[in-house]
Amino acid sequence: MHTVPDGVEVVASWDAARHLESPPLLVVDAVTDFLDTHGVGHGPMAWQRIGDGQSNITYLLQRGGDCVVLRRGPRPPLPKSTHDMVREARIQKILRGHGVPVPEIVAVCEDESLLGVPFYLMSRLEGTVVTDAIPSHLSSLEQRGATSVAVVDTLVALHRIDVTRGELASLGSPDGYLRRQVDRFSGLWEVNTSRSLPAVERIADWLGRNLPTSQAAAVVHGDYRMGNLMFAPHAPAGVLAVLDWEMATLGDPLADLGYMTATYSEAGALPTPLELTPVTRAPGYLTRLQLADRYRSRTGLDLTPLPWYQTLALWKAAIFCEAIYTRWRRGERPDDTDFGPSLETGVPRLLDMAAQYAGLIPAPRA
Repeated sequence: MHTVPDGVEVVASWDAARHLESPPLLVVDAVTDFLDTHGVGHGPMAWQRIGDGQSNITYLLQRGGDCVVLRRGPRPPLPKSTHDMVREARIQKILRGHGVPVPEIVAVCEDESLLGVPFYLMSRLEGTVVTDAIPSHLSSLEQRGATSVAVVDTLVALHRIDVTRGELASLGSPDGYLRRQVDRFSGLWEVNTSRSLPAVERIADWLGRNLPTSQAAAVVHGDYRMGNLMFAPHAPAGVLAVLDWEMATLGDPLADLGYMTATYSEAGALPTPLELTPVTRAPGYLTRLQLADRYRSRTGLDLTPLPWYQTLALWKAAIFCEAIYTRWRRGERPDDTDFGPSLETGVPRLLDMAAQYAGLIPAPRA
């Protein structure tokens, strides 16, 4: 944990940020005042950046004996209708009331004068996020399989929630969800790129011409993957919390399954910029096909059109990553020395994989 501001990412006050080319991400005195207002801890605040997110930013804050997690969007300027921290906090409050494992929301700040963007505080949970190392308590072959099973079963439980009544019904309209996704992300490409990649339009055309009929309506997480799950700190494997609800809405549940399986790392598959939990390449974890089969057996949904949803997932991911790449090229991600530059080739690789799921280009031979 850090107690002294670094003068670039974290500053003591807005006055200390005047000389910076880019606005800071954390302003100690502003956040400390906010913690005072909501009765969180006493005395100096320590901070630590956590998580693997390439979009929104998360800090662990410690003050006296209290710990909370602060979540905020990236530095402005922000694309419209993205990084809505107020909406994200509201969604988690609603879902917590339906038994979905999410952190408790402690406070929400809509006043942009404090950090330049809205943010919220949530409770700290003692758990494990599985990324590039297998936790010791989940390292046996049995627990590796149980970890994969927990990923699928948590998604099934989310998709079983009735979205036709109460506050959930106000989160969006599932009707026309797939068409809106294709149209919306086609428009996002046009405003978030500075280069020509014809595959984007080609895949968009294929998606539009082969739109499946949705079989159900559900809460769609939008970024459902193992790296956005926190597991209990002991065996057996169990999901303590589902994290990162920025893209959640009501829609077609197979969109989540398509994303989860298309971005899931398995032995023999080519890596992508979205390979954020590479450990599932190791023996013991379920394969993509096994994940899908378990989901099908518990929901009864027809997975014949799953390649369409996998195509959609990787095509959307390419467009989202292109926005990050463009921001990096413009100097709007000054702390990013790895992920941003990797997207020069990473985005075309995602598009190639999307085209393979669509059958537009042949898949590489093993």
